[in-house]
Amino acid sequence: MVDKRKSPRKFDEEFKKSIVKLYEGGKSQNALANEYGIALSSVARWVKQYSEVKIDDDTILTARQIKQLQKRNLQLEEENLILKKANCHIHATLNERLNAIRMLRHEHSIVTLCRVLKVNRSTYYKRFSGKISPRTAENQQLRKTILEIYTTSKKRVGPAKVRRMLLRDYGISISIGRVYRLMSTMHLPKMSTVKPAFKPTEGQTPLKRPNHLKQAFNPPAPNQVWTSDFSYIPIGNKSFVYLCVILDLFSRKIIAWSVSKKIDTALAITTIEKAIQVRNPQDSVLFHTDQGSQYTSFEFRKFLENHSIVQSLSKPGYPWDNAVTEAFFKYMKKEELNRRTFSSLQEVQLACFEYIEGFYNTQRPHGTLDMLTPNEMEDRYFDSH
Repeated sequence: MVDKRKSPRKFDEEFKKSIVKLYEGGKSQNALANEYGIALSSVARWVKQYSEVKIDDDTILTARQIKQLQKRNLQLEEENLILKKANCHIHATLNERLNAIRMLRHEHSIVTLCRVLKVNRSTYYKRFSGKISPRTAENQQLRKTILEIYTTSKKRVGPAKVRRMLLRDYGISISIGRVYRLMSTMHLPKMSTVKPAFKPTEGQTPLKRPNHLKQAFNPPAPNQVWTSDFSYIPIGNKSFVYLCVILDLFSRKIIAWSVSKKIDTALAITTIEKAIQVRNPQDSVLFHTDQGSQYTSFEFRKFLENHSIVQSLSKPGYPWDNAVTEAFFKYMKKEELNRRTFSSLQEVQLACFEYIEGFYNTQRPHGTLDMLTPNEMEDRYFDSH
């Protein structure tokens, strides 16, 4: 039997503090409440409880000042992007700058382009006066919307996911071919992937534990099969921290995660304790992992037995038995971790929180789920049962 009732969401101390950090980073309380599915009153209460903003010289900044700084930072990023795309050197002629503005007019406002490239707007309009066709005007608006989606997702999405998010969030239905053509004219970087080479391990004696999952990656309901794995994240040049996640195979949702300086059994147990607390499974759960020492230790196996969780293990050195979790880490590294450098465990925790709770579970369309997000997949299931 699968529990058909939706349990109220529970938030631990770490989650609340992460929400406050995002608020202190410039996001509004309304935006956080909508993005993470939290009551606005809860966000306000957490801000009052945990908020404390200081900079290096002990100056205290208000949330409004931080938001103004954030807005200015976004403006500077846009200006820098315009200068790169325009490819106008310091001695560029007026004609070169006017042509650059015309080329980029569908991606940025004319006001911004003229300010950055130091051209009077009246000069631009005088040069390029004339009416545009309805199709060109529509494409111009579509490019702006696509750019908004692309920047909001931190350049993580390609044409297929952009098409899904246009329909879901803006009610715009266009073909994937048109999305691809528009994105191609915007000169956005491609998000290609490289499949890692398989290196079989030798000389290890496998633990005598069965593989109950056998690559059946699509269970019919939530809380039937969970998978887990670790990944290391560099801190500075010489040290690492470690991320442990637990994923529900039905919705591909990350239901629990933890970051630690040590990759040990304690980290695995801490993470699965979070999963049990959040999901409160009513029946036995199949828990599939590789044969890492953290999962095969006596302490961890005893914990599973005490909580009526059935363990399933991949063949040694065979990552395809846990392919879904491996794929999650692949895209998390490509879309977030490998694009940044970190200097502390706290920075990694906040980055993981933003990606998992603020993007992957709530915003990122998933190809296996017919372009639904993990949260949408679970909501659809519980609404129909």
